[in-house]
Amino acid sequence: MFRRARELGPPVLVPLAWGFVTAAYLGVVAERTLFVAHVVMAVFLVGFAATGYADMREGLLQTWWWIVAVGSLVTLCGVVGLWLEPTNRLLEAVALFGWIGLPAIGFVETGRRVGRGTRIYVAGAAGCLFGAILFAGGQFWSLELTAAVGLALVGVGQTAGIVDAAVRY
Repeated sequence: MFRRARELGPPVLVPLAWGFVTAAYLGVVAERTLFVAHVVMAVFLVGFAATGYADMREGLLQTWWWIVAVGSLVTLCGVVGLWLEPTNRLLEAVALFGWIGLPAIGFVETGRRVGRGTRIYVAGAAGCLFGAILFAGGQFWSLELTAAVGLALVGVGQTAGIVDAAVRY
């Protein structure tokens, strides 16, 4: 059961997470709710890393195991950042940009190693990169819609990559 959940959970959870982050950015989701989501996500990630370690010790899966393991720490930064009063924007940024960057690294490595689907992984990494640029630019110039589109682009890129991996491999 855990193995099946590890294989099929990410294609569902990744788009949900980015949809949730975008909704939180737009003020649709309260900060307290975002805190609870980070706690739940941290528990899932630690559980995924712990139960998946035996199956993910070599090859490309090892790369993704490290991404999940480091991502657990990045998510905990978000937990602490949202828990503090007032919230710590630096720790929130570590969580956000960490989860933009870590999968991008994984997509580049995946695209480099696989024979089929390379374009999807390149597109996923590009979605992360351009999404981060749009989000940061939107923040800098106070363009809320641009920033939200950046988050959505990250979500679409990461979803494409993780769905392809779940279906193809």
